[in-house]
Amino acid sequence: MNLEIKVPALGESVSEATIAKLHKKVGDAVKADDLIVELETDKVTLEVNAPSNGVISGLNVAEGDNVKVGDLIATMQEGGAAVTAKPATAAPSPVETKQDHSLSPAPKKLAAENNIDTSTISGSGKDGRVTKGDVLEAISKPSAPAAPKAPANFGEKPVERVKMSRLRQKVAERLKESQNNAAILTTFNEVDMSAVMALRAEYKDVFEKKNGVKLGFMSFFVRACVAALKEIPAVNAEIDGTDIIYKNFYDIGVAVGSPQGLVVPVLRDADKLSLAEIEAGIGELGRKARDGKLTIPDLTGATFTISNGGVYGSLMSTPIINPPQSGILGMHKIQERPMVVSGKIEIRPMMYLALSYDHRIIDGKEAVTFLVRVKELIENPVKLETRNLLGV
Repeated sequence: MNLEIKVPALGESVSEATIAKLHKKVGDAVKADDLIVELETDKVTLEVNAPSNGVISGLNVAEGDNVKVGDLIATMQEGGAAVTAKPATAAPSPVETKQDHSLSPAPKKLAAENNIDTSTISGSGKDGRVTKGDVLEAISKPSAPAAPKAPANFGEKPVERVKMSRLRQKVAERLKESQNNAAILTTFNEVDMSAVMALRAEYKDVFEKKNGVKLGFMSFFVRACVAALKEIPAVNAEIDGTDIIYKNFYDIGVAVGSPQGLVVPVLRDADKLSLAEIEAGIGELGRKARDGKLTIPDLTGATFTISNGGVYGSLMSTPIINPPQSGILGMHKIQERPMVVSGKIEIRPMMYLALSYDHRIIDGKEAVTFLVRVKELIENPVKLETRNLLGV
């Protein structure tokens, strides 16, 4: 029985995708659930698998093609055996026709030895066949100049032009949309990481042994942000037309790098999670991002975002809001600096924090209060009920 493999539903508000990679070719035998093609949308990479055992009998797409939901990707013969040649019904391409059927051995050998593409030669022989003389004439002609790889204003400078991935295009579009539509301001503060680092050093071994995950800093910041969001609800809200939607749940987006670019998977109901559950959840989302396994639900619905540029060495930045959210916290590199403590200069591990917020919905006082609250909770982690949340 012939089966059709079509572009599946891509998620809410997503109607198009790009053929990122073909894993099978015509004639390949496949088993049920074998990967046929990877589709890249502006949010995630999706896998399309074989519905049953069989043989790929036709491909309707090539890598780089744009497709829509319901478009035919491939056909397969259910239960068939692998073949080594293309199906008889498949017509050869013009290049194949000229190279494989219109050449005698002599011109074919001569063309191969001189790297001549015979599909560009007008044959003078019977029925348009390419003769040895045609190939010799092509060899004697000067080669046409290569097409420029970049606009002329680059001159002779070496450049490389690469098409943006669909994900990168969407990231660019959303970030520009955020700047155009929101009144974005950023407020800064700094946090002394001494207490959290001491707590982590004391409990990290027993924590990992009991919970199977490492104790990082992100879980403390997630808990601190949730507490601050409860105190300043506008930072957890969004604008919808002339209404403000206050969200009484805390789904925290955690920005992570992936081979396709920056993505922001969502940690659901973060207010109900222990530190171990937060670390495990973030670790799992990070693995899925690196492996291209994130799904549409993984990436939608966050109420607030945390981005840690410090893992890349960033000392300070102004993060951009991920719409329709109204706030994003930027964490940065921990750096030892001289600080005045009780009238004395001490070297302390300090981190700059940045809160970018939409001034249409969040007043300056609220933004500053939110960031100060996060600072206070990180500097006094016992207020986060860490003894209970550590689970040790």
